[in-house]
Amino acid sequence: MLMKQTTQIELVTFDLDNTLWDVSQTIVRAEQSLRRWMQENTADALTVYTSDAIGDIRERVLEQHSDKRHDLSFLRTQVLYECMLASGLASKDAVNAASRAFDVFFVGRNEVVFYDGALEVLADLSQRYRLFALTNGNANIDRVGIGKYFEGAVSSADVGASKPDPKMFRTVLTRAGVPAHQAVHIGDHLSDDILGANNAGMLSLWYNHNGEFANDSASVPSGEVHRLSDLPRMIANLMANLDQD
Repeated sequence: MLMKQTTQIELVTFDLDNTLWDVSQTIVRAEQSLRRWMQENTADALTVYTSDAIGDIRERVLEQHSDKRHDLSFLRTQVLYECMLASGLASKDAVNAASRAFDVFFVGRNEVVFYDGALEVLADLSQRYRLFALTNGNANIDRVGIGKYFEGAVSSADVGASKPDPKMFRTVLTRAGVPAHQAVHIGDHLSDDILGANNAGMLSLWYNHNGEFANDSASVPSGEVHRLSDLPRMIANLMANLDQD
């Protein structure tokens, strides 16, 4: 008699922004640090950066570097460079100043305030599964302080595409060497995270901390949690349900 083979979840992929921390608050603080630095070091460029001209500068950067539209770090640095140029700095000095300004911003970008239970859940899950970060943003898991829990990270800048593009999910599955049916993606966004994971053949867990509703049948998650602390139990439930199929 053949024994039924247990289906195991091997890989858990995590969205970062608005799943493990509030990205809006993080960006606001990073912007404040950037502007303070610019006021002290490149005041004329700050005037450009905070003027109505910034919209045109951003559009121009996107048009000139359309192949980099998924690389948020590059785009922000380039916008800062254009502001430095517009303030009257020579190109070489503008490159240096933009790099220094972005470094200040990026420090703040990675000074996050974790949601309740986030670190405890990562520590728990990392003992049971292989974890990868899968993000459209440019936060760095090592600088944020959670690299020890993750085997790797895939960003939109790495792939040249953004979730829900299937390239993102295929890339992380390939890097991990795990088939889609043995992987679950966790995120807060119904389209970027849940729809993307579903279309890639992965399981999906929706961190619904805003009390939203999944109206599109394609974006219905495999499971839903309102607290990060519920994730280990929900992943275990997913495996139990798979074994019953």
